[in-house]
Amino acid sequence: MTKIGVIVGSTREGRVSTQVAEWVKDFAEKRNTDAEFELVDIKEYGLDRFNEKLPPAMANKEYSNDKIQAWSEKIDSLDGFIFVTPEYNKNISSSLKDHIDYIASEWNNKSAGIVSYGSTLGIAASMSLRSTLANLKLAIVTPQGAFSLFTDFEEMSTFKPAEVHNATMEAVVTDVVNWAKALKTIR
Repeated sequence: MTKIGVIVGSTREGRVSTQVAEWVKDFAEKRNTDAEFELVDIKEYGLDRFNEKLPPAMANKEYSNDKIQAWSEKIDSLDGFIFVTPEYNKNISSSLKDHIDYIASEWNNKSAGIVSYGSTLGIAASMSLRSTLANLKLAIVTPQGAFSLFTDFEEMSTFKPAEVHNATMEAVVTDVVNWAKALKTIR
């Protein structure tokens, strides 16, 4: 079975990314039975600021501590991802970037979808994330979820997405799953 990780892209206190990621996972499970969907919360892995001596691409999946090793094994076990990213200062969170940077080949030849949110739909963050992921040989699907803190959240804290997003989100999920299946053949 194809395995898709829904990555929670923030670790800060008061984050709403967990609500969005849980909604994405539930939405995906109801609409696509061709894959298993799993919530992957970067906060649970607790990686520090990226500061390794050896570049991850040269580490050969042998990392300096158990936390990085556990992160590596989790990402390696998945066939594709849907990244849920907030927009902080027109970019992704530093914690998400660190978690991406800690490993290398585990990301290669897998599919990725992006779901962003913020005061301007998280568009700048998603563009930054696309560039980062492409450099790691992830195939990023074109459809993208984008939610507004003003219209898709009650009081900017409780996620209540409008139904207008359903068609786009269905396209994100379908493309991530289909591309993940296809890319399995070259890994």
